[in-house]
Amino acid sequence: MFTGIIEELGTVETLEHHGGAARVTLRSPRVLEGISLGDSIAVSGCCLTVTAQDGRTWSADIITTTLDATTLGTLSAGDRVNLERCVRADARLDGHIVQGHVDAVAEIAGREEGDGTTLLRLNLPAGLERYVVDKGSIAVDGISLTVAGIEAGVVTIGLIPETLERTTLGTKQVGDVVNLEVDVLAKYVEKLSASLLPGAEVRR
Repeated sequence: MFTGIIEELGTVETLEHHGGAARVTLRSPRVLEGISLGDSIAVSGCCLTVTAQDGRTWSADIITTTLDATTLGTLSAGDRVNLERCVRADARLDGHIVQGHVDAVAEIAGREEGDGTTLLRLNLPAGLERYVVDKGSIAVDGISLTVAGIEAGVVTIGLIPETLERTTLGTKQVGDVVNLEVDVLAKYVEKLSASLLPGAEVRR
């Protein structure tokens, strides 16, 4: 489990495709502190397992399902990614509960620069809008963010300068795509209440 609080911007060293799968190697010395083989690190919102590391770089294997459902397959050497180690049980939960299981890829529909705030508008893929509420939580490329507004399938999020500086959202532009994970609590509530709401569609 993760919190959506980014610890480091890592740099892609290589992304090697092998058939339908891939292996990514990243340079990120900070998040490797206390990490062992088999531990989990979220890469722009995608939970990956450390399969090799030397203290400064580490590698992870990416299966076909993950490549199809996320932006990881489009990475190139030199690209920056948001990184977060899995949360410890004795740590603060500063963001919200993030699983590292990406629900969909979303396109940035708008970017508005303001005085101390940048607004991003994202086109929500079909089926996700019901899990997103005004002032609720959403993970965008692994970053825990608060929904500033939602209307007609478009979600708006506000970004402070600190977020822009410490994450990849500082360089994202209209037309770029990001990984989205909606609040898993909404999914559980929907499924548990389905028996009380005849005809309700439940996402499994």
